[in-house]
Amino acid sequence: MNPYTVLGVAKSASIDEIKKAYRKLARDTHPDLNPGDKVAEARFKEVSVAYDVLSDEDKRRDYDEFGDAVFNAGFDSDRARAHGARFGGGGFGGSPFGGAGGGFDFSNLDDLMRQFGGGGGRGPGSMRQPGRDLEASMTLGFMEAIRGGERGLSVARPRANGSVRTESIQVRIPPGVSDGGKLRIPRKGGEGTGGSPAGDLWIQVRVEPHPVFRLKGRDLEFDLPITLSEALLGARVEVPTPDGRATLTIPPGTNSHARLRLKGRGVPESKTMPAGNLDARVKIIVPKDPDPRLKELLQTIQTERDDEEESSSTSADEDNPRKDLFA
Repeated sequence: MNPYTVLGVAKSASIDEIKKAYRKLARDTHPDLNPGDKVAEARFKEVSVAYDVLSDEDKRRDYDEFGDAVFNAGFDSDRARAHGARFGGGGFGGSPFGGAGGGFDFSNLDDLMRQFGGGGGRGPGSMRQPGRDLEASMTLGFMEAIRGGERGLSVARPRANGSVRTESIQVRIPPGVSDGGKLRIPRKGGEGTGGSPAGDLWIQVRVEPHPVFRLKGRDLEFDLPITLSEALLGARVEVPTPDGRATLTIPPGTNSHARLRLKGRGVPESKTMPAGNLDARVKIIVPKDPDPRLKELLQTIQTERDDEEESSSTSADEDNPRKDLFA
């Protein structure tokens, strides 16, 4: 895997360019935004590994020097440099393992690792193998998932000697993690053998429902009951948000199911994601026992309207709120 190709950046890219590319790809492939999409999940893992290499100065230098060999289980850059200096008279360019270009030929790296890895042993005890990934689950309250934060989690991690160690891990929860989403905790899976890296820990997230809000990607949605007069005349009403109350303007003539938006009042922004919006879905509530004066006024208006419709069938068709049902 070429991490530069995965992130779509040049080999000379600055750390800011690498971060920018990673954030865009992470937004596009994040499991929380692509639930059930195995292709996106695999792509997100690949992007995460590429960023892990290029965002670390030492790992990036090793990749630039040794290429894909750094991904081999148990690879040790210091040992590789020492072997290159030993066999090549002080540098990889003169190595007897060099290819046509005079560089170090890593097709023999597995043999070298068997000869020089694991303290020089060649038996089964010197085998290096990365740790396996582990899976766990975590249940979050709705507002906890929206705001993000940290949560402790106990994990039984297999050790290289075959035993199991229970470890308490602090899990960083990004704002807006969705129900069914997964969190990746690097190097907190099973231990590797022979000095190889540990596997990753993947946490399946369950988010408890909220009595008011619903999560739609990065946006929050809720039903807003309003009165008939508020719908006709317009109003300014108080509404709930994750951070407290806010004032929302209802335009005159608002219909049921209309969506009124408060920008940036949904899921808080994170390092890789912008803040979401808060959408109020309007529901006009008709009183069970309306004021007799209101009923009388509406009856008068309806009678006048019926008279007008009799004189103009075209107008009646245009004003019929159910005309689209018969289109």
